[in-house]
Amino acid sequence: MKATLLIALFSVRSDRQFCEQLDYNILYRWFLDMSMDESSFDHSCFTKLRVRLKDDKIANIFFGKVVELARKRGLLSDEHFTVDGTLIEAWASQKSFRANDDSGDKPDDKGDRNFRGEKRTNDTHSSTTDPEAKMMRKGPGKEAKLSYGAHCLMENRNGLVVGMLVTPATDTETAVAEKLVADWIASGGTIESLGADKGYHTKALVAYLRSLRIAPHIAMIAGRKTPGLDRRTTRHSGYKMSQVRRKIVEEIFGWAKVIGGIRKSRFVGRLKTSFATVFVSAAYNLLRMSRLAAA
Repeated sequence: MKATLLIALFSVRSDRQFCEQLDYNILYRWFLDMSMDESSFDHSCFTKLRVRLKDDKIANIFFGKVVELARKRGLLSDEHFTVDGTLIEAWASQKSFRANDDSGDKPDDKGDRNFRGEKRTNDTHSSTTDPEAKMMRKGPGKEAKLSYGAHCLMENRNGLVVGMLVTPATDTETAVAEKLVADWIASGGTIESLGADKGYHTKALVAYLRSLRIAPHIAMIAGRKTPGLDRRTTRHSGYKMSQVRRKIVEEIFGWAKVIGGIRKSRFVGRLKTSFATVFVSAAYNLLRMSRLAAA
């Protein structure tokens, strides 16, 4: 598990590459409490670990310990938070997205198929490589890819991750946001305001936040009237500050994808992808906390 943390911190592309570097990297050996002449472990140890764990429970426990450490050091806000989501590309190609009834054009010797004129949806098609992955696009005009959804709850003071959930790409952002808020409150945290972009501007989410006495600092959509989200909320300076601070969450996603290596999952299945994503989130928090301590 400590090696998994190193893989996230130092952008190692694979378990096999890490084991090769472990033969000569003194820093890695020091962190893992290994002597210079001690034989390194094989990449299959990572596979056995994931098979034995079967889910992402251990990763969530570790992440929770890191968040608790930040809480004890007074680095977490108990007032203003931000929620946002992104897509993690699944380890499956477009060729594997086929009709459930095995209809349509058959693949040739190279596995290529002619999709022209074929209507492909998540209801009628699924990936033969990763059945849990769903076809989804990031926005209008973007290409659809087999993906998972990654949803982050961030505290606004220092930009630390306090909640991370990996879900099927078809899960709505607002429903996942409600779960992130509920989990944070259940852990003993408090929230006074929640910032978000226009994708979260729905009556259901605003009503849910109001029921918890949380100010919905959600970006407005011109012409949309939502009870509980009007000038009585948006006229305050706190709302404007939340709209500025909420963009920091993009730095988290950027670091996790570029440095942490989760732009495209290296694993098949939601649970293994979640295990890696939660570990990367914990690594980001540890790195951020070390810089805050130095400052």
